Amino acid sequence: AAPLKADRELVLEAVHQNGNALRHAAVPLKADREMVLEAVRQNGNALCCAAAPLKADREVVLEAVRQHGEALRHAAVPLQADYLLSPDAVAVNPFAVQGSKSLVCTVFELSA
Repeated sequence: AAPLKADRELVLEAVHQNGNALRHAAVPLKADREMVLEAVRQNGNALCCAAAPLKADREVVLEAVRQHGEALRHAAVPLQADYLLSPDAVAVNPFAVQGSKSLVCTVFELSA
């Protein structure tokens, strides 16, 4: 079973289907940013299984909170206190749309 838990492609497919599969992944895969993003997009609470540096990654936490507001409790403490990551803020922020990569928007200069 250990080789299967470390098989990146197999685990990536598993977390795509069920984010909670991340809890059974080998430790190095829990530190794989792409793997964790895929897991939290499917199930925000999969953040609980991510490596500590990814629990402090704003984009990863934002994706988790978008999927399940209570996932914020699994984030690093400084991010838990960030209002912009609170479930209410994410719900009303028009720029926090599904699949976006950050809270940053592009501002275009209009010429008169």
